Amino acid sequence: MSPPQEALLVLADGTTFEGEAIGAAPDAGIATGEVVFNTVMSGYQEVITDPSYAGQVIAFTYPHIGNYGATDLDDESRRPFCRGVIVRDLARRASSWRAGGDLQSFLEHHRLPGIAGVDTRRLTRHIREAGAMPCAFGTADETALKEAAAAEPGTEGSDLVAGVTTPEPYSAGAGPLHVVAYDFGIKRAILRELGAMATVDVVPARTTAAEVLARRPDGVFLSNGPGDPAAVGYAIENIRDLVGQVPVFGICLGHQLLALALGGSTYKLKFGHHGGNHPVRRVSDGAVEITSQNHNYAVVEGSLPGAVVSHTNLNDGVIEGLRYGSESVFSVQYHPEAGPGPHDARYLFEAFRDDMEAVHGA
Repeated sequence: MSPPQEALLVLADGTTFEGEAIGAAPDAGIATGEVVFNTVMSGYQEVITDPSYAGQVIAFTYPHIGNYGATDLDDESRRPFCRGVIVRDLARRASSWRAGGDLQSFLEHHRLPGIAGVDTRRLTRHIREAGAMPCAFGTADETALKEAAAAEPGTEGSDLVAGVTTPEPYSAGAGPLHVVAYDFGIKRAILRELGAMATVDVVPARTTAAEVLARRPDGVFLSNGPGDPAAVGYAIENIRDLVGQVPVFGICLGHQLLALALGGSTYKLKFGHHGGNHPVRRVSDGAVEITSQNHNYAVVEGSLPGAVVSHTNLNDGVIEGLRYGSESVFSVQYHPEAGPGPHDARYLFEAFRDDMEAVHGA
């Protein structure tokens, strides 16, 4: 094994961290993106391959990453869409019978750069205080990295969904119901949950409401995905035309897009919610769910007077779930499918099935 190359991580505000290069070598020794931190202790491969991280560089707060290697079975999409990874200590040896290789090889295979040896505790504290921001990292000199970080636009105002959605429709699952799922960056764990109850037609993000209804679905699912929901205007228009026609269930970006379609508004969180241990209170009975989360935007409280808040975040009070009047339409900000994370909220898929069966008499 060749000796590690020294590398730097430079944030847009000029804060600099030392480390060593891992993964694939970026062009000219510079990789850029918006840096966010994730608090999961395991499930790093599922996080890296979640399309919701398009445009972002993922800093893992857990210090030891890669210890159980990587396997194709844990991929959440066809490839990683994130810009890179930041870790404190990259395990050099995979210790799991499931491993098909180590994380370093995984990163190299997918041409994904990274930096290890970073003081991720200091980095996390800084992001919590200053907010998520653009960054640059690699083996280039500090001046070049600072210029690259300053020039990186970040994710706000960008339609990142266009780069992750499926180019053509496809089908998954074999359950008795029929669901059309919009792919704004859909995870395979979600398709497994939906596929247990329905045959799922996965359609591109720009599919019109008329095309969806022509498939005669029992329900429509709005998936997770990356970036600023306000930048995905075409999806907002189509969702608006679907509400009231069929039951609708949205997760993460789907939750935000649904709120915008019904007249609400969204805002960017200071450093987002990324991890597998976020406590959420279910308003109906006060029960607390430990949830998996990955989002940078949230729905503005009070912007949807016709909606009922069904879940709230116990860390900061952010709206985590909405149900809309008597319509069979609801959404959550977090990830009930986990992948990775706890399964406390898996019952929401059953609630979607109940709505479809009630409306269609299935």
